[in-house]
Amino acid sequence: MKPLPVLGSRVKFGLKRCIRAWAATAIVLAVAPAAAFAQTDEIQVYDGSVAEPGVINLTLHNNFTPDGLKTPAFPGGLIPDKSFNGAAEWAFGVTDWFEAGLYLPLYSVSKDRGATINGGKIRLLFAEPHADDRKFVYAVNFEFSYNAKHWDPNSFTSEIRPILGFHVRSWDFFVNPILDNSFEGGFGNLDFAPASRIAYNFSPKWALGVEEYADLGPLHNFYTADEQSHQVWGVVDRSAKWADIEAGIGLGLTPASDKVTLKLILSRDIWRWRKR
Repeated sequence: MKPLPVLGSRVKFGLKRCIRAWAATAIVLAVAPAAAFAQTDEIQVYDGSVAEPGVINLTLHNNFTPDGLKTPAFPGGLIPDKSFNGAAEWAFGVTDWFEAGLYLPLYSVSKDRGATINGGKIRLLFAEPHADDRKFVYAVNFEFSYNAKHWDPNSFTSEIRPILGFHVRSWDFFVNPILDNSFEGGFGNLDFAPASRIAYNFSPKWALGVEEYADLGPLHNFYTADEQSHQVWGVVDRSAKWADIEAGIGLGLTPASDKVTLKLILSRDIWRWRKR
């Protein structure tokens, strides 16, 4: 999706101050996350792109684990093996530097529980305008979740996702040093779950990439190597007239990781509030 043209220098300076203020506030208020969980509704590295102002975008996240962990991450949780997890993500471009999102519903189909609703969450993304056309990209995303007990033992959790990256000719390099938070404890208990992506764009419509998703554990005491989750993904992106498509396969590298996971992401602008 292409944002509107870059604003003037005063607005850009104000945006930088806004992002820094939000990040500082989040770090001060953030408190400890729960332990690492095997399942997620969204497997994606953010690149700072936002919907155009006045545009509503719908993204469907679909993840299937044909060979996953055979036990739940916590008592009463879903079993990852043979589970299908997904979410409908609704995004609205408020300005060319701010996008608001709603994930509803979050759902699963698992062999131990069948079809379930896992909760919902809201998302606030603050990004540099016109990020797709910039060499260096910075942004920050915040998510606030309400969780069903079978999805997360904490009813309320949040995520702080800084976004840093480079567009270098046909190459994209992005890292999301994510901090997960369950509103218990102190700063050192924030869970560090970084995600990264390197992609080569063959054309404006096709890209091939490698992604890595990890969960290292709380900042004050990272998990041992065997307890950490690490997955390496091969992904392909296609921009078609009817939707933007991302498909990939992930392979687990540690005993705490699902061995094989598949993902399919479909994204499309579905409504425009006003004409450009």
